[in-house]
Amino acid sequence: MSRLCFLLALLCPLVAAADEPLPQANPVPRMQVLPLPHDQVSVTRDGREISRYHYGPELERPFLYPIIGPSGRSLTRMGHPHDPNGHSHHNSVWVTHHDVNGVDFWADPAPGKIKHKRVGQFIDDDDRAALQMHNVWVDTENDQPLLDEVRTMSFVPLPEEEWLLAIDIRLTAKDSAVSFGDTPFGPLGVRMAKTIGVHDGGGTIRNSEEQVDEKEVFRQPARWVDYSGPITPDAREGITLFDHRDNRTFPSSFHVRNDGWMGATMSYQKPLKLEPGESITLRYGIYVHAGVASAEKIEQAFAAYHELPLLSEK
Repeated sequence: MSRLCFLLALLCPLVAAADEPLPQANPVPRMQVLPLPHDQVSVTRDGREISRYHYGPELERPFLYPIIGPSGRSLTRMGHPHDPNGHSHHNSVWVTHHDVNGVDFWADPAPGKIKHKRVGQFIDDDDRAALQMHNVWVDTENDQPLLDEVRTMSFVPLPEEEWLLAIDIRLTAKDSAVSFGDTPFGPLGVRMAKTIGVHDGGGTIRNSEEQVDEKEVFRQPARWVDYSGPITPDAREGITLFDHRDNRTFPSSFHVRNDGWMGATMSYQKPLKLEPGESITLRYGIYVHAGVASAEKIEQAFAAYHELPLLSEK
């Protein structure tokens, strides 16, 4: 027998075995959370990444990048397209605040740093993937922890490669009272891809109150704000940032810019204080969609987002 025939004879039984049924095999979830090296977690849909969470100790704060739209491209970016050094803190989708007891957690570098503590839980399922992370907000100049944070991110598939992201943030004051100062910066920011920006790509900003672009939408209260524009030569896509009706400041003011970013506020013109041990839960949503979605379509996603339950903490 030739060497080739011998190898084929060995291979044939293996091929046949691959077709044998696995009577006790569990279904493979469509949505999965995949821990990766270097303190990263990938979220996949049918084996394709839609986002990734970064939480390494060298970072000023954890963040999500990329945010993959239906075209397969990220609808967000890292940093300002025209000021990458001055706006390096624009980390795609990120959670932070400009004034916590007078400590800046917003800029790079800043005395305030959000540090990863531990993983709470990972969930894989057909109708969602979820990851829950425990963080601590630290005043590094005084080596003082100010807040404990539990951040839960739920990724929900929608038809036509669209998807929802629910970000639930529970902040608890530690050993002393914590005040969130009057600022439009925080707790949630979204830095859009360059080509989606109004200035750079001819995109558009709209809100639930039928206002358009920075001149009208800037720091105005709304239930949601949408940023849409070109992402390929042939495709328009966007992200809608949702407030939640259970938030204390609903409808929140949104800070937006024609240069490509939007953020939801929690203490703009209404400073907020937590007593020692007191907690606040903040809920925000992101709708990743094809096209320049109609207000009616966004409202349908907004309603679906409000049906998503809070996950228990672990």
